[in-house]
Amino acid sequence: MIKSVFRGMKTSDGAGVSLTRIIGSPDINMLDPFLLLDEFGSDNPNDYIGGFPPHPHRGFETITYMINGNFKHKDSVGNEGYLTDGGVQWMTAGRGVVHSEMPEQKEGLVRGFQLWLNLPKSKKMIDPYYNDIQAKEIPLVNIEGGVVKVICGEFRGVSGPGKPHTGVKYLDVQKEKKGTFSLPIEKLWNSFIYIYEGAIRSGLPIKKGSLGILDTSDAFECEVMEENTRFLMISGEPIGEPVARGGPFVMNTRAEIIQAFEDYQSGKLG
Repeated sequence: MIKSVFRGMKTSDGAGVSLTRIIGSPDINMLDPFLLLDEFGSDNPNDYIGGFPPHPHRGFETITYMINGNFKHKDSVGNEGYLTDGGVQWMTAGRGVVHSEMPEQKEGLVRGFQLWLNLPKSKKMIDPYYNDIQAKEIPLVNIEGGVVKVICGEFRGVSGPGKPHTGVKYLDVQKEKKGTFSLPIEKLWNSFIYIYEGAIRSGLPIKKGSLGILDTSDAFECEVMEENTRFLMISGEPIGEPVARGGPFVMNTRAEIIQAFEDYQSGKLG
């Protein structure tokens, strides 16, 4: 059941990419283990064409899910990737990486999401890792009146290709028809849904552009109120450790953040 509903905050990042910040905003600073959730989407190239030129990360994972459009990835440890419609870029920054994410220079719609997933202290300094997950690699599970894309975790015996370092479930639920939907969720995990098309009700009503934080029971049930409803359903096992942030770095202490900036400035990342 949904216990609270929030709207995102319009902002920009990278080289002027317009986006909506949903987690990581003044209303929701974080939802352990999730540090940030951005939605970006526009059919005006001026809103996204600057992309995200080379920038550093340390201490967490980024999961970029493209609904529409193409992005090219390149990083300081030699990885290159090409993200297309329906694909996922899974990057573990670990001890540090410098990467860029640049849209293709063409007219058309770009729409997607980026989620920042925290790493526990024991894994913050692991080697960086990158994985391009193409749309055809993401399994689909048919449900009544729709389909569920299993990006990470398990749904009805089907496991997704995402390989997090902590317990995470990441589903894209697509319902063509009104009706009901339910799924089990791990008890005591932090869970949320984000509606990007349509509307549902689960205790509270929630519509397009809103995030609903779920209670920590072992099941989620909802009534789909509109046809062609789409929502992300994401849950994760809380890490329960101190979080220190410094722009593109997320560690456990302020001293570790200062060290990350020093390492970046001296060329030691990636």
